[in-house]
This record gives sequence, C-alpha cells and structure tokens, in this order.
Amino acid sequence: MAKLGKRTRAAREAFAGKEEVSVEEAVSLIKANATTKFDETVEIAMNLGVDPRHADQMVRGVVGLPNGTGKTVRVAVFARGPKAEEAQAAGADIVGAEDLMEIVQGGTIEFDRCIATPDMMPIVGRLGKVLGPRNLMPNPKVGTVTMDVAQAVKDAKGGQVQFKAEKGGVVHAGVGKASFDEAKLVENIRAFVGAVSSAKPTGAKGTYMEKISLSSTMGPGVTVDVTNATGN
Repeated sequence: MAKLGKRTRAAREAFAGKEEVSVEEAVSLIKANATTKFDETVEIAMNLGVDPRHADQMVRGVVGLPNGTGKTVRVAVFARGPKAEEAQAAGADIVGAEDLMEIVQGGTIEFDRCIATPDMMPIVGRLGKVLGPRNLMPNPKVGTVTMDVAQAVKDAKGGQVQFKAEKGGVVHAGVGKASFDEAKLVENIRAFVGAVSSAKPTGAKGTYMEKISLSSTMGPGVTVDVTNATGN
C-alpha cells in the first residue's frame, strides 16, 4: 500500500467523521485543506435516483454560476459570414465551418465549449462520435445551438456550467476555485444544486437527490446534508 504524504494524511484526518454537514461547513473544510501549489477547483458530485438510459429519466441542463467558475473557458463556434464575425467579436477562441470540422476530425480539440448556428448542424452532426463522448456536442436544450452566438459565447465565458447525468445517474461539475470567498462558493453550490433540482425529469421515481459530495481537485470528499444544500 502506498505511503500517504503529510498533506494527504492531514486532510483525511480533518475530514474524518465529517458526514452530512452543511454546505457552509463543507466549504470551510475544503478551503482549509486545499493546500497544493495551484488553485484547486471545488467540485460537486450528485448521485441522483435516475437511470439515464431511459429518455424520461435523463437529467440535463445549464446554470449560470453567480460568481463564475474561476476557469478560463475556451469556446469554439461553428458559423459563417456575419454570425462568424459576431462570434469573434464576442470573444470566441476558434471560429469556422468545414475547416473547423476538419481540424476536429483530425483529433485537435482545443476548446471547452462548442456552439453552433442551426444551419451548421449538418456539418457538426458528422462530429458526433468525437464531440459526444466529451459532452461537447452543441444542443439547443442548453443554448449551444443558437443564432445568438454572441450571447452564447458571453454566457460560456461568464460562468455558465452545463450538466448531464452520466452512467449511474451521477452529475458532477466544477463550481468555483478554492481561492474564492466561502460565501461565493456557497452561493455557487446552491445555484448548481437548485438547477439540478429544477431539472428533475418526469420519469424520476422515489428519492431524486440521494447524495451530494463536495471536494477539491486533490482533496478528499465530504458529504453534504441534501436538505441543507437544497434549502428544503
């Protein structure tokens, strides 16, 4: 068994016996133990009582975190003509059409969010096997297939987070940085939980939110009292 470092041991000791705590206590614990040399991301994982294999139990949506993510988001936009110019003016990192499709097909994906105008979808559709598994496929349900590319780019760069239930019904996302003020992290977390709560599908039966855990990139996780996180 690998020997644990001092920082890891100290973090585990600090988290020992801490379960079903309030969001505020969880954030305080995480910030106090995020002692690596880089600014760790605060991550949330939510176990939901759904089976994403069934269409009426899929959980998917988007939320604008009130205090941003602290992450620089690289945005690619599939558009032509005036819409391509709008995207560039709004701050898109990569803009193109067939040329961008060829770049992605070649295995170069240097972006975190992909946006497309509706007329570009026949082209983007060819990239489903590449973008789909990375959760980068543009989708009108989360506002990434739109004619208002300028607003979509601004939203993506301004702290908007997409979420989607993965196999096993788990939703996870980054909700800020360890360097954020505690109050701002708490606000972001509650906004994210609220969005997932509002996205409850019609086919969900029984308990919807089963477990909520918070952690930093390199730190242990702590479970949060679901009723506290949702404000119920």
